Amino acid sequence: MEKTDTIKLLQECDAGSKMAVTSIDELMDKATDSELAELLEESKKHHEKLGNDLHSMLNHKESDEKEPNPMAKGMSKLKINFKMGMDNSDAMIAELITDGCDMGVKSLYKYMNQYKAAEEPAKDICKRLIAIEEELRDKLRKFL
Repeated sequence: MEKTDTIKLLQECDAGSKMAVTSIDELMDKATDSELAELLEESKKHHEKLGNDLHSMLNHKESDEKEPNPMAKGMSKLKINFKMGMDNSDAMIAELITDGCDMGVKSLYKYMNQYKAAEEPAKDICKRLIAIEEELRDKLRKFL
């Protein structure tokens, strides 16, 4: 059970990290404020580095990576395109990324509770991802 929970938690973190990078990629070039663009670039790098750590851990467990749910990915893209079509502002970018951070944090806590038997290193990397999401959300407030 411990190995199964560990792998599942790592896979969910992997999918979440990939989802974050995709969303940031879609919005980063639309930012007009250089400070916002730099913040998004920095956060993307943090997510990518954490994603690399997750891939190493999954490889060590002889497990596959997990791609984000195609339906969730499609809905996210649709929401981004719709909202940015209505309001192509830095405030809207901040709102969309903030919403994504909130959903990500909520999901990660759910998975940590669901996979209680996961090994500590898996829980630790999940907590790191939560911290990255919360930090980004907090730094985005000034752009809302």
